[in-house]
Amino acid sequence: MLRWIARASFFFTLTLAASFVVAQTEFSADIVDLQKQGTPTQAKIYFAKDKLRIESQTSGGGGAIILNFSTQTSTVLMAQQHMFMEMPAQTQSQRMSYASAFFRAGDVENACGDWQKMGHNQGGTCRKMGSESINGRNTVKYEGTTASGDVSHFWLDPKLRFPVKWQGKNSSGELRNIQEGAQPAALFEVPAGFTKMQMPGVMMQQPH
Repeated sequence: MLRWIARASFFFTLTLAASFVVAQTEFSADIVDLQKQGTPTQAKIYFAKDKLRIESQTSGGGGAIILNFSTQTSTVLMAQQHMFMEMPAQTQSQRMSYASAFFRAGDVENACGDWQKMGHNQGGTCRKMGSESINGRNTVKYEGTTASGDVSHFWLDPKLRFPVKWQGKNSSGELRNIQEGAQPAALFEVPAGFTKMQMPGVMMQQPH
C-alpha cells in the first residue's frame, strides 16, 4: 500500500504542470490498465472543480490521494492506519509512467501547448491526429514524442477536457464507467479520526 501511495503521489503531482481550469465538468471514472491481462481496474478517480481524488483498487491498496489545485497541495490518506500526510503538490515531478498523457487541457483542440508545458515533455514534439470515438465518447487524438524519442498517444474528451485513453512506452490505460455529475465534498476532505504524520523521506525517493 505504501508503495502505491508513493507512486500515485509522484504521478498526480505532475497534473499541476498543465493548465488546469476550475469550474469544468465534474466526473468520476475507473482507471483501467490495458497492459495487464483482463484489463483490471487499477484505481478510481473523482474530479471536482478544483480538486481530484484517486483511490487504489488493487490488492493491498487501501490508500487515496487528494489534490487541491487552488492551494497546490496534496493529501495522502492511509485508510488502514487511519492516518494522513500533507505535502506540496509539486514536490515531485517526473516519476509516473503515464504522466505524459494524464493532464487537463485548457483547449482540447489545441492541447499540445499544455502537454509541452509539463517538465518531462519539454523539448519534445506534439501533433493532433484527428477525432476518434473511445467507449462511445468523442475524443481528439494526439501524438507526443519526448526529446528522447519516446512516442505516446492520448485521447482527450472535449467535455471533460481530460484524457480518457493513453498509450505509451511504459503504460497504456483508459477511463471507463465515466459518470458526469457533482462529486460529494466529503471525498476531498480528511475523514474524522485520521491522525497527521510526516512524509517519510524514503517514500519521496521511490524509483519507477
